[in-house]
Amino acid sequence: MGYTKDLRKRLIEHNQGLNKSTKPYRPWELIYYEACLNKKDTKRREKYLKTTQGQRLLKRRLKEYFFELSI
Repeated sequence: MGYTKDLRKRLIEHNQGLNKSTKPYRPWELIYYEACLNKKDTKRREKYLKTTQGQRLLKRRLKEYFFELSI
């Protein structure tokens, strides 16, 4: 997880292997994102999504997507 002002550029950088921590897991496909109007809200939301409760929320939101992949 993270935040950026240019999501397309960030995804391209990950898929080109420019980020050491994500390089071994290429290719990346964007399946979910959220947008915020300012950096303060963005950081607060990212911090929440890294909590147990936030991770449960994301799993519920993406449940159908991952279920369809397993069929």
